Amino acid sequence: MNRRSFLMTALFVPTGLASAQAQSWPATTLHLVVPFAAGGPTDVAARLLADALSRNFLQRMVVENVTGAGTVVGTGRVATAKDSHTFLIATVAHAVNSVLFANLPFDPLKDFRGVALVGIVPQVVLVNNDVQAATLRELIELARSRPGGLTYGSAGIGSAQHLAAELLKSVAKIDLQHVPYRGSGPAVTDLIGGTLDLVIDSAATAIQHVKSKSARALAITTSQRLPALPDVPTVAETLPGYEAYTWNAILAPAGAPSTNVAIMNSAINAALAEPGLATRLSELGMVVSRNSTPESTDKFIAEETTKWQALLHTTGAKPN
Repeated sequence: MNRRSFLMTALFVPTGLASAQAQSWPATTLHLVVPFAAGGPTDVAARLLADALSRNFLQRMVVENVTGAGTVVGTGRVATAKDSHTFLIATVAHAVNSVLFANLPFDPLKDFRGVALVGIVPQVVLVNNDVQAATLRELIELARSRPGGLTYGSAGIGSAQHLAAELLKSVAKIDLQHVPYRGSGPAVTDLIGGTLDLVIDSAATAIQHVKSKSARALAITTSQRLPALPDVPTVAETLPGYEAYTWNAILAPAGAPSTNVAIMNSAINAALAEPGLATRLSELGMVVSRNSTPESTDKFIAEETTKWQALLHTTGAKPN
């Protein structure tokens, strides 16, 4: 979709001001904040999307990695943005921040509004090549024989990797030692280097490590096997009922004008319909969303919030 066709698309946004604002917004550079370190799966997806939007808008979209305190620092940066050109790419971590952090400087639901759902991302249970377990069942048996002796890394407390591992601990009744990082990229680097035993990483980045044989895949966290890794079983094939995943959603500050949100939603949906971007995201393991709306994005995040907060409460998680 070229710039002219995007502007024509924006004319169909159902608000009286949309056609006027389509020519004037965005008026300056757009910012997409990634609350994780560069190189991780969310960062990869954000940069692909930003590149596509930069080709379609009259203004560029730049990606900013703002890390710290899990995802709190980057998320807070967007919550207080007043420029109407700053957005957040959120993951499942957004749904659980209020459980894990005391005195959170923002409300994950009230201080944001949905723009668009980019897609659902399965995860892959990875172990370093020295771990003496060829299957998930063998990993569970190894963990039971060494309570607290195996380590797993994550992108921080409340990240998708953390939630998936905590669910695995709960369902399998095993004890693993959590080592939080400021992003999944550094965690996977340490996994490959032998410092960590386990990382449940996003398929967006895990697939390349499996194919290069720098790490081994034991299981897929969603209910269906991944076409890119057809020989890797699901966790549920060993532990019935287990399912974990992350997602990428674009959010705006709660005070963002509805017309701007609608224009951005139309642009994202159009970009995701382009064969190039959709194929690239699918190759990274994402199940790409089609034609989401701001309202459906808000509903999805509210449902995810209920689901994952309930899990954390059962694990006895307490806010830091």
